[in-house]
Amino acid sequence: MALYGLKQAPRVWYARMDAYLQRLGFKKSTTNPNLYIKVENDEPVIILLYVDVLLVTGDEGRIQECKKLLVAEFDMKDRVLMRYYLGLEVRQELNGISLGQGKYVIELLKRFDMMECKPLTTSMITNLKMLRNYESSPVDPTKYRQLISSSMYLVNTRPDICSAVNVLSQSQMDPRHDH
Repeated sequence: MALYGLKQAPRVWYARMDAYLQRLGFKKSTTNPNLYIKVENDEPVIILLYVDVLLVTGDEGRIQECKKLLVAEFDMKDRVLMRYYLGLEVRQELNGISLGQGKYVIELLKRFDMMECKPLTTSMITNLKMLRNYESSPVDPTKYRQLISSSMYLVNTRPDICSAVNVLSQSQMDPRHDH
């Protein structure tokens, strides 16, 4: 669900939403202040707040009840099924939910001028030792760090690259040291 007409400061809006959800009986997570959970008759409803978006999941009947209460209190639009969230493509099907980051990967390849790179069947050579190649052009350490941090986000849907990203992140190319 998306909220509209938010002219208030985000802190004021959050405080209003927080108070309303707690009045409805939702308990705020102790580990994530944007996560609210309410369980009645073993039927949960979970709400996650992110800026002006509410993700609501749980028992379908309870979700509909919750949405009616939220729409009565706030100017909201129900987008029904989530399709894209924080760079994750979400496909909801009868047999489950699948996540992907195809659009994010394309944006990443374009940003780092890698659209013409050749794919490999394995992410990297195992037991790779990072060495300085004095014959190649120098690498911009800032750009390298940006590439690594952007790649870290990919491990959400690509656990197969987790090890490679981890190894590469350990050699953040500190310009003060030779690698």
